[in-house]
Amino acid sequence: MAEHGLPRNAHNLQSTRRTTTLDFSIMDSSSEALLAFGFIWYVVFLFSTTCHEAAHALVAKLGGDDTAAESGQVTLNPIPHIRREPIGMVVVPLLSYALTRSMIGWASAPFDPLWERRHPKRSAWMALAGPAANFTLMLLAVAGLRIGLYENWIGFNPATGQADFVTQLLWTFFRLNLLLGTFNLLPAPPLDGSTVIMLFMSEKTAQKYLDWLRENSFAMVGLLLALLLFRRIYPYVLAFATEHLLKGYA
Repeated sequence: MAEHGLPRNAHNLQSTRRTTTLDFSIMDSSSEALLAFGFIWYVVFLFSTTCHEAAHALVAKLGGDDTAAESGQVTLNPIPHIRREPIGMVVVPLLSYALTRSMIGWASAPFDPLWERRHPKRSAWMALAGPAANFTLMLLAVAGLRIGLYENWIGFNPATGQADFVTQLLWTFFRLNLLLGTFNLLPAPPLDGSTVIMLFMSEKTAQKYLDWLRENSFAMVGLLLALLLFRRIYPYVLAFATEHLLKGYA
C-alpha cells in the first residue's frame, strides 16, 4: 500500500508500500498450545513480511528506484524492517495475540512517488513482487508438507493427534502466505492490487489512474471494504488451495 510520507530531499518525496496481514485464531486454548502457536505464528509472520517487503525493495531497485535500498530493506534480515515499522511488526502482533489469541500486523517499504509517476508499469511490477514472494513461500511450504508427510519425516502424534513442530510450522507458512498474498492482491487502495492492475493499462492510462488514485483519500475506505470482502471469500480460497495443493495431506 502506498501513502505520501516525509521529504527525501528538496526534489523528491518518499512514499510507503505497506503490507497488511490479517489474523488466524487458534483452536487449542491450553497455555502450552497458546505459547507454542504464538511462537510459530510470530516467526512465520516476521519472516513472511520481511520477504514481502524485501521483494518490493529489490524490484524497485531493479526498476531504478533506490529509496528502499538506501533504507537497507533489500535484505532478509528483519531488523531494518522492524526499525521502520516497530509498531506493526512487533508491538501490535504480540499485543493482539496476548489480548485476543490471534495476531495482526503490518510492514512497509518506502518508494519514490515521482519515480512511480514516471514509470507506472515498473511500479506495478514492484507492487506485484510482494504477493509473488508470499505465493513462493506458500508453494515451498506445500512442497515441504507433501514430501515430509509422504516420507514420514514429519506428521502427527498418533496418541494425541497433534502435529509435530515442523508440520505446524509448514502449515502456518502455507496458510499465512496464502492469506497475505491473496489479500494484498485485492484491487482496493492502499493494497498492492490497486497498483498491480496498471500492468493491464497503457502508460498514459496508468499515469491518469495514478493521478486519480493518489489525489483521493481512498485508503481507509478501500482497506475497510477489502477487509469485509476478504473475510467472506478467504475461507473459499483456503479450501480451494488446500484441496488442490494438499489433497490427501491435510
